[in-house]
Formats: sequence, structure tokens, C-alpha cells
Amino acid sequence: MDRADVLATGPMMQRIEDGVLAHFTVHRLPAPAERDAFLAAVGPRIRGVVAVGHARIDGAFMDRLPKLEIVANMGVGYDSIDAAEAGRRGVIVTNTPDVLTEEVADTALGLLLMTVRELGAAERWLRDGQWAAKGHYPLTRTTLRGRSVGIVGFGRIGRAIAERVEAFGLPVAYHNRRPVAGETRRYYPDLIAMARDVDTLISVLPGGAATHHLIGADVLAALGANGVLINIGRGSVVDEAALVDALDRGVIASAGLDVFEVEPCRPDRLIAHERITLLPHVGSASHHTRDLMGQLVVDNLTSWFGSRRPLTPVAETPWAG
Repeated sequence: MDRADVLATGPMMQRIEDGVLAHFTVHRLPAPAERDAFLAAVGPRIRGVVAVGHARIDGAFMDRLPKLEIVANMGVGYDSIDAAEAGRRGVIVTNTPDVLTEEVADTALGLLLMTVRELGAAERWLRDGQWAAKGHYPLTRTTLRGRSVGIVGFGRIGRAIAERVEAFGLPVAYHNRRPVAGETRRYYPDLIAMARDVDTLISVLPGGAATHHLIGADVLAALGANGVLINIGRGSVVDEAALVDALDRGVIASAGLDVFEVEPCRPDRLIAHERITLLPHVGSASHHTRDLMGQLVVDNLTSWFGSRRPLTPVAETPWAG
């Protein structure tokens, strides 16, 4: 395998850094003010991209990389990459599925429990001295008991969440673009209809134009006053302004978010709301899982440049297997 020139679009975790430096000539995308000159000089040599961070890899960006063969994305979601355009150009796009499924599903259940039982607020009550000063934390308004769950997006992670939810004794239905072959859980082609029939929505949807603000005022109204919304997928799926309004007016009971419309951020309107539980996008953020993800990024690159076979190509990529 030759030492192909590859471009990193952001800071790389150590596992990726070590792997790509061992096999490739690595270039690092500079600050926006310096990119035109950098891409004019280096772009014609780039054959691979390590997609980390939030840099947009669209047709205009690919125009600057005429020899581009592969974009190896760190993460399952790849909405910062125009994968359809890459496919039209014959450029491979890979992501890192499977290795983070269990970690993200675990986090989703933790966030659900935190939200329904107000565990984060209860911990703050203790840490702030309120237990000693004022007595027991107030009884929580909501519980998992008697709930029914609708999962929005029923891929690997959605199904892993379903298994965990069912272990708590709760029924599960799902909404997807199409029914999952062999799946026996109830399928809803209409999201509002599912929201109306359950009281807990867990979104695992990817970002992008097709899912932007899919969960808005109409879905929240259908979910109802006992409703709980959990978002572990992409922040752009939920209309945050509509969510705050729904909570202000008691349209739903509470929400738990690990992802946001803009990241990283300090979402003041959300932070100020006592019925929202917030995590800073930590769904897969353990050393164990991120190391596996990082190694898969490296393995996709080395497999492509060594044997012309991507390991985990995305759906839009032109690869017949």
C-alpha cells in the first residue's frame, strides 16, 4: 500500500492519529481564512479524507480534491457529507456503524430514566445542600410504569433500544421510512399516528434535509400531556423552539436531549427549563467505544488503499460488494 495523501478535516483522536500517520501522508485542514490557499496547493494530491468535526464536505469542497477516492467518516451519522454527490462522482463514503450501537442504546436508556425520574435534578438537590436544608426531593411527576414507547428510526441502534425498553416491561412500536423485514413490533408509517398512540418517543434519526424538524409542534401535540421526548439521534430532527413552547404550555411532560440543533452550544432556553434533561452529546463517548470507532475509520482507509474494498460503505456509496 502506497502512502496516499489524506486530509483530516478536524482534530483526530489518538487512535485515528496513530493509524493514519502510520500508513498515510497526512494533511490537516486549516482555519477558514487559510483554506483557499491550502486547498489550491494541497487539494490536487488528496486521495482520502478523514471526516472528523463539523466541516461540510459537499460538491464545492470535492471540486478542490480532484483525485478524491474515499471519505472515511467518524460516526454513524454523516449528514455533514453530501454522500449522494460523492456517489455521483464515484467517491466512496464510509461510516462507523455497529461498534457504537450498544453504547448509544445504553445512553438512551440512561437518559430516559434521568428524564422520567428527574435523577439529574435530584442529584443537584443533594449537591446543593437542599436535602439537608429542605428535606426530601419532591416526588417525581412521571414514571416508567405503564408507559408505551415509540422509537423513531429503527436501525441497529433503534432495535437495541427496543430490546432494553422491553426488558423494563414496556411495549414498543416504531416509525421508519419502511417496515423492517422480519420485525414483529408494530410499525407506523405515520409519525403523528404513532405519537398519538404512545406516550414516550425516542428519536434515533440521522440528520439531513429529509428529517429536519420532523418532530415539531404537531408531533408533540399528538404525544400529549403525559408525553416524554428523548432525542439521541441528531439535534436537527427536533424543532427546539416548538419543544420549549410545548413544555411551557404543558403540551408534553418532559424531554431529554443528548443532541442539539447547533453543537457545541450553551442552549440557554433549554437549560432554563426545569423539565428538560440535557447531556452534551455523549451517546457513544466512552474510551472503549470511541477507540473502536476510530480504528474502524483507519481500517476503512487501509482496506480501500490496500485492497480497494471499503469495510462499511454508506447506502449512497457506489459499491457493489
